[in-house]
Amino acid sequence: MLDLMKKGILIGIGVASLTKDRVEELVEKIAEESKLSEEEGRKLVKELLEKSEEARKEFQDQVEKSMQKALKTMNIPSREELQDLKARIEKLEGQTSVEE
Repeated sequence: MLDLMKKGILIGIGVASLTKDRVEELVEKIAEESKLSEEEGRKLVKELLEKSEEARKEFQDQVEKSMQKALKTMNIPSREELQDLKARIEKLEGQTSVEE
């Protein structure tokens, strides 16, 4: 039953958007309604916060990958590529001023 409630919470409110205060508030409400012990409630809070953080990181990784793919598709150079070009230009400028 507890596992089913966890799944319901995670699906119903979107794990990635949970804040610590919100998780604690929801678990407190569930604990009252389902007669969870204090320790079970703490365990549930910890587990939900961990899952929330995992989901947030996964979402962030997916957004970053999507952005990199979009920039590559649009043929926009990365920051690293721009820094490499800047270094090459500075090197060439240094070589031309020595030759003059």
